[in-house]
Amino acid sequence: MTEKRIHIDKEVAKEKARGLIHTVMLNRYLVKFAIRIFMFLAVLLVYLLRKDILVSFMTHKFTFGISQYGISALHVLWAVFMLMMIRHLIPPKVFTMALKKGEEKSFREKEGYQELELLQFVQHMNVRAWIVLLVWLCFNAIFGLLYLAGLIDNADLLMLSMFYFLSDYICILLFCPFQTFIMKNRCCVNCRIYDWGHFMMFTPMLFIRNFFSWSLFFTATIVLLRWEIVYALHPERFWFGSNASLDCRNCKDRTCQIKKKIAAAVKH
Repeated sequence: MTEKRIHIDKEVAKEKARGLIHTVMLNRYLVKFAIRIFMFLAVLLVYLLRKDILVSFMTHKFTFGISQYGISALHVLWAVFMLMMIRHLIPPKVFTMALKKGEEKSFREKEGYQELELLQFVQHMNVRAWIVLLVWLCFNAIFGLLYLAGLIDNADLLMLSMFYFLSDYICILLFCPFQTFIMKNRCCVNCRIYDWGHFMMFTPMLFIRNFFSWSLFFTATIVLLRWEIVYALHPERFWFGSNASLDCRNCKDRTCQIKKKIAAAVKH
């Protein structure tokens, strides 16, 4: 048995022996994940049984005034999504370090870190981030072309956004293809593209021409741009080599536990 195999077996044994540490943030994410599963299944059920309702839902004229029918489900859904993004622009005190690491108050400078190493980290992460963006846009361009060709409709794009809405937490808690195959980062707390989630979630909305869809997409773009500006101005806040808050031993979130257990089981 090789040394590498022995090392892997030891790591797997450690992961199996170690139970989940139910931190406040992990519990919050699990509850939110359950809510997203429920929302996705509810919309999926309507999609499968009464797709015409979703078509009507997406073509419904959005106005801020209260009509004779009162506040529609479209108003509520739009408000939930917008509030979700506003919370990322102005994060509350109780939020994951993955998001808060861009803030000055969360930065704990490591003494003696090398500027050259930081520059190399930024260059490597930027290249990988561009690859993720290119892959994402090319993948979603397929759905855009299908939509323009009339092969899929507004309801299909809404369902796709709902799938991305669910997948956001699958990536955080269970498995992230971007982390595994492209970014190669340690975890969400150390993720270079952590706050790209809303932009990815609402990418399909770009193809639908109405206030509901475009307001969501362009607000998500603002969230992404804010993240990128902070990253460009203060890259030292985003690297565990310069920010002690991102060290595993200092992590209070521990949202990566389930994902690591799954990875350890697969390696075994």
